[in-house]
Amino acid sequence: MRFKVGENLPIEIAELLREAGHDALTVQEQHLGGSSDPDIASVCKKEHRALVTLGTDFADIRTYPPSDYPGIIVLRLRQQDKGHVLNTFEYIALLFAHEQLEGNLWIVEEQHIRIRS
Repeated sequence: MRFKVGENLPIEIAELLREAGHDALTVQEQHLGGSSDPDIASVCKKEHRALVTLGTDFADIRTYPPSDYPGIIVLRLRQQDKGHVLNTFEYIALLFAHEQLEGNLWIVEEQHIRIRS
């Protein structure tokens, strides 16, 4: 799978994905830091990359219809320190083999994951 990791997340998210055999780039690696949400979404579509972000604007299915994208993962975590974010992401990364990401929006919270088409 191909991923783009948002600028508001630890770069270790991309490293975890790469270690698991995925193609992952960060927004910073592509010099897209500070880009608008629509610009990031457009690049993800063009590169066919699922977006991983803390940006809750991407959870708006009217603005970002899941079927138009290779996948959107929004981490809506109450605790956003690096360790907690990494631990949560390690858990959800295990689901990639069992749950479809393409064309879906995953909203990840501490106690559950909502998947919307």
